[in-house]
Amino acid sequence: MSAPVSAAVQARAALSRLFEPSDTVGLGLAAVVGAVDALRIARRELRAGREIRAQLYDLLDLTEHGSRDHLQEGLDRWAPRLADLAPDRDLATLARLGGRLVTPESGEWPGALDDLQSAAPLCLWVRGRPEIPDRRRLAAVVGSRDSTSYGASVTADLAAGLITRGYSVVSGGAYGIDAQAHRAALASGEDDGFPPTVAVLACGIDRYYPAGNEELLRVIAERGLLISEVPPGSSPTRWRFLQRNRLIAALSGVTVVVEARWRSGALNTAHHAAGLGRPVGAVPGSVHSANSAGCHRLLRYGTAVCVTDAADVAELAGPLGSLPTGDRTREAATPAKEQDGLAIPDLLVLDGLPVRASTTVDKLAVVAGLSAREVMGGLGRLELAGLAVRTPEGWRRQKA
Repeated sequence: MSAPVSAAVQARAALSRLFEPSDTVGLGLAAVVGAVDALRIARRELRAGREIRAQLYDLLDLTEHGSRDHLQEGLDRWAPRLADLAPDRDLATLARLGGRLVTPESGEWPGALDDLQSAAPLCLWVRGRPEIPDRRRLAAVVGSRDSTSYGASVTADLAAGLITRGYSVVSGGAYGIDAQAHRAALASGEDDGFPPTVAVLACGIDRYYPAGNEELLRVIAERGLLISEVPPGSSPTRWRFLQRNRLIAALSGVTVVVEARWRSGALNTAHHAAGLGRPVGAVPGSVHSANSAGCHRLLRYGTAVCVTDAADVAELAGPLGSLPTGDRTREAATPAKEQDGLAIPDLLVLDGLPVRASTTVDKLAVVAGLSAREVMGGLGRLELAGLAVRTPEGWRRQKA
């Protein structure tokens, strides 16, 4: 018989399904009143008085402008998901997978995540080895999904060298550099109980995404660690990938970008690491290679230092200064993407829109974690931008 689950653990499990990783109001509320009362407030079983609101807004550096009430907006945003909360079911699924829920109250909780302050995750859904290593023994290796043979070769050498120096290699489980880093770490690591590699996912730990990496992720679940801040069954979305990057940066003592285009998710991870005062390294490449343009950008603006092997990475220490301001000329020359300029609620709605079938406002509210009013507003803006189209059956994404 499994041990009883505390109310705090059960509440954190529920809130991780209720709040999106980017929901600063939800995360802040849990930090102010605790997970149990935050869940009661979300369910409207407990009223958040003036003192709680003041503490929340002070924590998040928010102010109430006229009739705007950030907490009330949160309550409306969370309402569509309340009916689907089933923490006992999620925890039972986790148990069947042989996993565990790691919370700030757990001895295993990585203290490095506390550096994220109000953006720290509510909990971690974990599969694999029995302990998450200290950040001093974790090195993140990230880069392009469409890596070159040069990038793959450098990544393999870096990961193998880091393993021999006592590091565990952290990455995101994606194609390209991520997958190569995981594979090289697994090939170099000894079966001594220490996880050779850690994959931080943007979906539930029961989902092997991308599908082409299923075998690799299964091996990581056995010999390394799979970690996610969203519960089992959760789908990967563009915004969850971006939020996942802050966890990779916070968990790791050093972050290395092997290959990255001028606009790349790997750069997002590097910027998170630099913002947390973590050292960042970048591998130089050919000036003719678009896959190295992002690395050169990091080096040019001083966000990263040049690294060429595992010895360089092991020597990295200390913050590297301010974030780059960017090159406006090259930014303007880069092809625009459909999500450029969209606010977070609109990105969440766009992520939830199907391409072929149509969906309803109510379904989008559940998928996006927004209120029906916010979804309607987002759909209107996306329609004006040519990204969403209304059909007799509902709404779908506008085909390019």
